[in-house]
Amino acid sequence: MEPLELARQVVAQLKSSGHQAYFVGGCVRDFLLGGHPKDYDIATDARPDQITALFPDSGLVGAHFGVVLVRKLGAQVEVATFRSDHTYVDGRHPAGVDFETDPRQDVLRRDFTINALLLDPDRDEVLDFVGGRDDMRDRIVRAIGNPEARFREDHLRMLRAVRFAARLGYRIDPETFDAIRRLSGLIQAVSAERVRDELVRILTEGGARRGFELLDETGLLSEILPEVAAMKGVDQPPEYHPEGDVWTHTLLLLEYLRDPSPTLALGALLHDVGKPPTFRLADRIRFDGHVEKGMEMATDILTRLRFSNDEIRQVVALVANHMRFKDAPQMKVSTLKRFLRLENFPEHLELHRLDCVSSHGHLENYQLMRHKMQELPQDQLKPQPLITGDDLIEAGYRPGPAFSRILAAVEDAQLESKIHSREDAVRLVHAQFRIPDGAPVDAAP
Repeated sequence: MEPLELARQVVAQLKSSGHQAYFVGGCVRDFLLGGHPKDYDIATDARPDQITALFPDSGLVGAHFGVVLVRKLGAQVEVATFRSDHTYVDGRHPAGVDFETDPRQDVLRRDFTINALLLDPDRDEVLDFVGGRDDMRDRIVRAIGNPEARFREDHLRMLRAVRFAARLGYRIDPETFDAIRRLSGLIQAVSAERVRDELVRILTEGGARRGFELLDETGLLSEILPEVAAMKGVDQPPEYHPEGDVWTHTLLLLEYLRDPSPTLALGALLHDVGKPPTFRLADRIRFDGHVEKGMEMATDILTRLRFSNDEIRQVVALVANHMRFKDAPQMKVSTLKRFLRLENFPEHLELHRLDCVSSHGHLENYQLMRHKMQELPQDQLKPQPLITGDDLIEAGYRPGPAFSRILAAVEDAQLESKIHSREDAVRLVHAQFRIPDGAPVDAAP
């Protein structure tokens, strides 16, 4: 079942039982903008026990706040009782709530006017108590009521304001904007996981460049990603980077992102994060060791924000390898094949393309590696080994550190099509790695 179909059924059943029920929040906003919401929230005057009685397969997901999750045939919608909130005590949750019968009271506790519209799907009627439709028309993100009060209630709303403005191409209402600037330091009190999730949405939902410009303008960037804020004003060699400093270059990468994975978007954001601390002026501007420094910094940043080990590994790999493409035309066949078989190589390739179009514009190496990726099948990139460590032991070599060097030399020859069989491999080993005096000792060249 589609979520929209379930949402309509839930509203119809609530109304037939004598309750008020409306679609509410982001799904209404997206409907009015001509989109197709993935998730649906419903607001009703029915109490949680009445909701669960009407929908026996439902479950309480926020009993204290009157939120019920209704499931059916793989679809689910959240149904919440109209409520007003008590004072917020932890920058996220109210100390308590009062259930209400007036939808206006429920709307007034919400974050932004564009997220506070109610829709009766049967009548196609919109209830707007806070001027949300006018703000949609004028393309404005505006906090409901007193902006400072809304952000003190839930500090994450400051990041959400940036995300909505960036994704929708809206501007932030001046009073709302000023409140974010005054209170930006409060974002430090928000859990790393919640900040992480909002940053990923800013990077991947569209408008990433504008999102990071707004993070910078509001003061939020220096609070949550000071390493990225440090990119501003760090000059680059104009012959390679005519676009300007590291910050400008990074913003261009974010502008050119199209439906990226979180790891690609983070790679675009952090690929040059090691440049500010390694900047030096010699014969020209240089960033010696910026890749290695960037790997270290990316690991620290992503660990701080509680990304998964798999995500950290991929983003750090993107940072580690983004400069290797310049050497592609001179790479040995074996080196090129090993490069191509990096995990999720298409992300490396796309990051290189973004890096090029955001600077000098030369795409020759991108085209070369794209062609090689399409041309070479997987069994040529990572063929079955011709010999193993057991074969080396059988040939009289003692296990030790040299084994990896021997096997790598054999694989090089295999990748370059110089050898094709186990016998070829054994001959190569005997030719390049002697056993002194015929004794079974560690292999030596």
